[in-house]
Amino acid sequence: MKRLLDIVISFLSLVILFPLFVVIAVLVMLTSPGGIFFRGVRVGQYGKPFKIYKFRSMVKDAEGNGKWNVGNNDERITPIGRFLRITKIDELPQLINVLKGDMSLVGPRPELQIYVDMYTEEEKKILDLKPGITDWASLANFDQYRIFTRAKDPDEAYLKYIRPLKLKLQLYYRYNNSMLIDLKIILWTIYKVIFRSKRLPKEIEAIVAEYREKVEVSE
Repeated sequence: MKRLLDIVISFLSLVILFPLFVVIAVLVMLTSPGGIFFRGVRVGQYGKPFKIYKFRSMVKDAEGNGKWNVGNNDERITPIGRFLRITKIDELPQLINVLKGDMSLVGPRPELQIYVDMYTEEEKKILDLKPGITDWASLANFDQYRIFTRAKDPDEAYLKYIRPLKLKLQLYYRYNNSMLIDLKIILWTIYKVIFRSKRLPKEIEAIVAEYREKVEVSE
């Protein structure tokens, strides 16, 4: 059932959003040399690599040349790229990945191999699920680019502040997922994108608060 809904929703979304895709594609081509899409390798279900689609928001071949994690002040970001990243519009082409079967609408965000290699045995269970466009971790770290922008070393900031909570929430979803939960995540994602709110569901807020309390105590 989940796969069927992924196919139907991703297909209809691509049809509806096609005019927007054309406009963004033209803007990307006009503002910097390179292709329309960024296609970076990510780790999918059961550890299988795949190429993720995004509207290109950085200069050509930028990934891996410098920091993996990017703040708004990164010089590799294109003129239109900053807007695409802040509004999350750069993520929309992942609907193609959903239609192809590489991803689902909801699931743990796909990770780079270098970070998957750091997984503990328990964390590897996250790979049992198909990666998604959105999940609880995406909502909790909705404005993570702000942390990267302020940080002297964005990669260090990711490992210290963002990744631990991300894994905690992804494991929570690994053991607590259903069609109703997926619908709830989708609705919360739409809410966050439109209103830029910091609110989260109570159960997720409790996990985030507990994590942040532990971090403060340890520091």
